[in-house]
Amino acid sequence: MANLTEAEIKAVVSQVLNNLQTGSAPDWDSTHYGPRKFAGIYADMNDAIAAAEIGYRAVRAMSVEQREAIITEIRRLTRAEAPIMAKLGVEETGMGRVDHKTAKHNLVADKTPGTEDIVSNAKTGDSGLTLIEMAPFGVVGSITPSTNPSETVICNSIGMIAAGNGVVFNPHPNAIAVSNYAVDLVNRASKAAGGPDVLVCSMVKPTLESAAVMQSHPAVRLLVCTGGPGVVRAVLSSGKKAIGAGAGNPPVIVDDTADIAKAGKDIIDGCTFDNNLPCIAEKEVFAFRNIADELISAMQRNGAYLIDSAQAAELAKIVLVEKTDKNGKTRKIINRDCVGRDASVLLAKIGVQVSSDIRCIICETDFNHEFVQEELMMPILPIVRVDNIDQAIEMAVKAEHGNRHTAHMHSKNIDHLSRFAKAVETTIFVKNAPSYAGIGFGGEGHTTFTIAGPTGEGITSARSFTRQRRCVMADSFRII
Repeated sequence: MANLTEAEIKAVVSQVLNNLQTGSAPDWDSTHYGPRKFAGIYADMNDAIAAAEIGYRAVRAMSVEQREAIITEIRRLTRAEAPIMAKLGVEETGMGRVDHKTAKHNLVADKTPGTEDIVSNAKTGDSGLTLIEMAPFGVVGSITPSTNPSETVICNSIGMIAAGNGVVFNPHPNAIAVSNYAVDLVNRASKAAGGPDVLVCSMVKPTLESAAVMQSHPAVRLLVCTGGPGVVRAVLSSGKKAIGAGAGNPPVIVDDTADIAKAGKDIIDGCTFDNNLPCIAEKEVFAFRNIADELISAMQRNGAYLIDSAQAAELAKIVLVEKTDKNGKTRKIINRDCVGRDASVLLAKIGVQVSSDIRCIICETDFNHEFVQEELMMPILPIVRVDNIDQAIEMAVKAEHGNRHTAHMHSKNIDHLSRFAKAVETTIFVKNAPSYAGIGFGGEGHTTFTIAGPTGEGITSARSFTRQRRCVMADSFRII
């Protein structure tokens, strides 16, 4: 699979999109898995949940070794088919970059924890022994985004299966094909490894109504939502145990002790990763005044294009559009047609033609500019000059809007780094590296695309999808 040509990938993409609508599936890769069918995709959410519950009962009866065998096969297939899912994701959503999405799938395959993350604890004393084990919830209901659709499906599947759960997904409506391709991949892996034919499930046409059914269904014991503020709020108000991974607006501070050349490169690398779709990506920069010119030059050497204030104002009118709600109140919202687009595409909208070497649009603004205050999820990076660390921290904390998601800093001053980390209180704080180091890409630690700041689980993993169970043997089984 990894060596498919561009034409072959386009053919697969076309087949997947077409066959998803007709209910059939392309018959390829039949050597190892038999004729391809979309396993686990249902027209009714109740049917999907019922199938996920059967899958849960099957995986609950397995040994940990058998679970890990399924996860190993998921990893193998994810690596093999990463180029297909990357291409399909870009074709379907119009967002991101194929090379970066391929890298994200490989990251998920390599660094999502499996069953090794489920660790039991024991406590002994004069009164005997207490064993604490991490048990599955049962069926987990998961809402996934359009920005990292198949990556989130596979990452969540690995962790939730490792924990012993069955899973039902309600994918973002703009990423149905690639999300369901990933669901089918997980089920193919399960079958190939001796697991159930259907272990994770999804919808042919996910809607707000199907999400509501999932959230209220008695068989669904845990809800996990990766998405915007609206869907996260809905899940958190469901009355069930919920894990919410919400939006962010990650600020970057660069002080005058930083390695400016490296900071410029790192910030552009992080900001442009998959065209700024990851919620951890750099969204606005607060640079000390005395190094700002040097930082901007470093960014330009690494694929940034500097626009002036007039061009920034023109671009703002395109990427942020007015919307009137049912109460007649008008507000600015993100133009979805611009999210995750290449910098060259966005620049062309204001009459600027650049080569594909240009990865990012940078501009100098004041603190109140819309580019600073709104999470654009586009390779547009505003730069605000600041006089000192106090001003930088104050502005950065305000720009983060209390999401407590992610923040970044480039500095060699330990006091500055510590002060900002304490003030911003984010789940992820990256020092002197691109943002993606925070999820294990070029940095230590495991990866996830469900970063649960609002509910406190943080960088989720298999143990996040478990509940504690305690077994007590009083006055016995202590051998000391």
